[in-house]
Amino acid sequence: MTSRLVFLLLLVLLSMPAQAALHRVLVFEDHNGNNQRDDGEQGLAGVKVVINEAALVLTDSDGMARLPVQGKDTIALVKPPGFALALRDNGLPDFWRRAATAGQPLDIAFGLRRSIAATAFDVLVFGDPQPKSLTDVDYYRRDIVEPLIGQHARLGVSLGDIVHDDLSLYPAINAVTARLNVPWLHVAGNHDLNFDAADDAGSLATFTATFGPDTFAWEEGEMVFIGLDDVIYLPGQQPAYVGGLRPDQFEFLEAYLATVPNDRLLVLALHVPLFDLDPQRETFRHADRRRLFALLARFEQRLVLSAHMHSQLHWLHDDSDGWAGTTPLHEYNVGASCGGFWSGVKDAAGIPDTTMADGTPNGYALMQVDGNHYALTWHPARDAHNTQIALHAPKVLRRGAWPGVSVYANVFMAMPDALVEYRIDDGPWQAMARVREADPEMLARNLADDASAELRGYDRAPQASDSGHLWRAPLPTDLALGDHRIEVRTVDRWRGEVRAQTAYRLDEASS
Repeated sequence: MTSRLVFLLLLVLLSMPAQAALHRVLVFEDHNGNNQRDDGEQGLAGVKVVINEAALVLTDSDGMARLPVQGKDTIALVKPPGFALALRDNGLPDFWRRAATAGQPLDIAFGLRRSIAATAFDVLVFGDPQPKSLTDVDYYRRDIVEPLIGQHARLGVSLGDIVHDDLSLYPAINAVTARLNVPWLHVAGNHDLNFDAADDAGSLATFTATFGPDTFAWEEGEMVFIGLDDVIYLPGQQPAYVGGLRPDQFEFLEAYLATVPNDRLLVLALHVPLFDLDPQRETFRHADRRRLFALLARFEQRLVLSAHMHSQLHWLHDDSDGWAGTTPLHEYNVGASCGGFWSGVKDAAGIPDTTMADGTPNGYALMQVDGNHYALTWHPARDAHNTQIALHAPKVLRRGAWPGVSVYANVFMAMPDALVEYRIDDGPWQAMARVREADPEMLARNLADDASAELRGYDRAPQASDSGHLWRAPLPTDLALGDHRIEVRTVDRWRGEVRAQTAYRLDEASS
C-alpha cells in the first residue's frame, strides 16, 4: 500500500464518529462460481473498494472493508487482474451496489473467480451506439452485435451516448449488447442525461441506476482501464454541457493513480474529446485538462479513448495543449457504431448505410493489448473486406484533357504523420496531398438526397464535413486510351501496409 493511500485511508477512518454507521464490504474468492460465500472460500486482501466514486480503501486480510455511511451511497470494486466478476441477470458485470435509501448501511459481498492470467487480450470499443427508437436498437443488433457473437474479447466498453435522449431504451439496448457475453462497461454521454435535472449532480440518475458508477476503474493484465463521465451538465445554458471533470472525480483519480505503477498501460475512456473542436470555445475545460494531464504524465504507456464526434480522428496532444509528457499523449477519437445516426439509404437487409459525415463507415474498434502496449483497428460494420481505405475517382476522362481531376483516398485510421502514396498502372509511387475537404462520396449522398423527390431513407445522410484523413492526387490524361489501374498504399501503425485500388478510363472525344 502506498504512503498516500495509507494517509487517505487513515483520514477516512479518523473522520468517522465513534458510533458511525458503517458499510461492510466483503470480497472473497468464489471457487465454485455460485456468487455466494461457501465454506473454505477465503476473503481477498488488498482489493480496492470505492465509495461514491471518490474515496478509496483496501480490503483487509479477511477481505473486509468498512466505510462510513454518507447518504444514498454507491460502493464499487476496482476489479483486480487475474480475477473475473459474476455477471448480473441483465448481463452487466456485478461490481457495484447502491443503498436504496439515504443512510442505509450496506452489508454486501462480492465473489471473484480466478481467471486465466492473460497479458494479451482484446477489448471491444463502441462509440455512440445512440438509438433513438426500438427500430434503431434492431439496427444495432443486426449491424454491430450479431456479427461479433463468439468474439473472444476480455472486455467491452461503450463510449457514451448509449441512447439518443430516450433513456427508456436502456433495457433494450443492454439486452442486445449482453448477447456478446463479454463484461461490458458504459461511459456516459451528453445524450444520456436526465434533462429535467436541476443540476449536474442529478443529471445521470437513470444512467447510474442502470449501468452503475459514472467513474470507475478496472484492471486486466498490465492494463488499468478508467471510465470517466466528462459531461458537465449546464441546465439553462447554450450549449447545455461542456467537457470537464468534477472535484470528486479528481479526488478518485489522485487516490487511485497513486496505487498504479508507472509501467502499467493506462487507458482513459470518456465521451467528450479532450481536444478543442472550435478554437474559440473550450470543448473540454482547459483547467481540468491541465490537471488531468499532470496526473497522467508519469505513465510510460497511456491512451485516451473518446467519442462524441460521429467521425474518426487520432490526436496527439503536445505542449500546445498543455501536455508535458516526454512523448505526445495519444487520443483516439473513435468512430460511432451508429455512424451517421442510423441514417441514409437502406441496403438489401433493410439496414441504413449510416456513413459518418467525414466518410468513415460505421462500425467498431478493437484494442489489442499485449503487456503494456496496445494496437488499434477499425472494423466497418458487416464489411467482408474490412475496408481501410475508401477511394473516389471518375469513371472516365477525355484523353489529353487538362489533368485537374483527382483521385481521393479516405484513410480511416490515418495518423497525423501518415504518408499516403498512389501509382497509375505499374508506374512509380508518388505522394498524395493531405487535404481538409469533404469526402466526395458523402457529397454525392447529399446531392442525391437533394435531387430526390422522395425520401431515400428515414433520415437523410449527414451533411458532409471536412475529413481529417483525406488525401488527393491528380489523374494523368496523357496515357494510352482504355482502362488504367489506380493503386493507393499507406502504412498503418498497427496493421502494416494497407492498399486499395480502383480504375478509370481514358476516351477520345470528337468535339
